[in-house]
Amino acid sequence: MNRSDEIKTHQDQLNKRYKTLVEQAYNFRQTDSALSDISEYKAIKLLNKLNRLKYLSREQYQSAV
Repeated sequence: MNRSDEIKTHQDQLNKRYKTLVEQAYNFRQTDSALSDISEYKAIKLLNKLNRLKYLSREQYQSAV
């Protein structure tokens, strides 16, 4: 497995986790606002990681071309 495949696999895993956290934040919004805020914060942190990975994969693609 090459580096770009590893990055893509990691991106997919993080994306699934991000979607789960966003859904949790939405579901907790009505019942427990503190848990909603925590889930939203974790989702934002994951989104930041996803954006960095997207930048890395783009950078590797450009160097390969």
